[in-house]
Amino acid sequence: MKLKIYKYHFIKKESDITLISESKSAILKAKEGFFRHRKILEKYVTQNNKFLTSFSPIRIKSEFEIVNLMSEASILCEVGPMAAVAGAFADIMMALMKEEDDPNIIPAKIALVENGGEIVVDSEKEMKIALFAGYNELNLNIGFLIENKDCPIGIGTSSATIGHAISLGQADAVTVFGKNATLADGAATRIANLVKGADVEKSIKNALDAVEDIEGVFGAFISRDNKIGQVGKLPKIFKIEGDKNIVLKNKFEGLFPGKFEIFK
Repeated sequence: MKLKIYKYHFIKKESDITLISESKSAILKAKEGFFRHRKILEKYVTQNNKFLTSFSPIRIKSEFEIVNLMSEASILCEVGPMAAVAGAFADIMMALMKEEDDPNIIPAKIALVENGGEIVVDSEKEMKIALFAGYNELNLNIGFLIENKDCPIGIGTSSATIGHAISLGQADAVTVFGKNATLADGAATRIANLVKGADVEKSIKNALDAVEDIEGVFGAFISRDNKIGQVGKLPKIFKIEGDKNIVLKNKFEGLFPGKFEIFK
């Protein structure tokens, strides 16, 4: 009997989340955990406004997992803690999906969490992820094949030309692969901020040189003005066939090529 893999999607304010797993109970636990930790963070930032607004690292050890994850990433990546917020939520949801001590859920063997483009994968089954590299020739032409040997892996993407996040650079897309999504999210922001200047090739090289300085980052892929650069250990790259307009029109169905049963 072929194993069913479910895809679940929900939106809460600026959080746009996709969960993929063979375990419905793990998906539901991750969703519940997201709302619980979001309430914690919302309350925390009302009492600690600097944590919300700072563009510089904030070193703090609190009783809250979400705050600690963001703080640690901000220090390693030399960015403000909110640069890693989407990745931190993704990591928390992944941990809940894999938890083995809860008798009420079946721990996920196949697990992917995407939160606003920040992704964490820990899966026995390979996953395909499309790269949205802005409005250039690379746009949705390539993707990354995440295999079991790559897992667990966090994937963070930052762009100056797409999305609502703040970037101080000029990259169409910087995709970073790291030990978790929190780190990859913060590192993508840091690296993307360095991709700037009239000399496109030089801007990419300067940014790639900084990748090895961030502990826990495996590698990075940078796209700017139809030029690319990569460094470190990246998952396998594959070419995406078919109508890219369809993928763009329906991100939910197109970002992760494959056959999934929609879980509502």
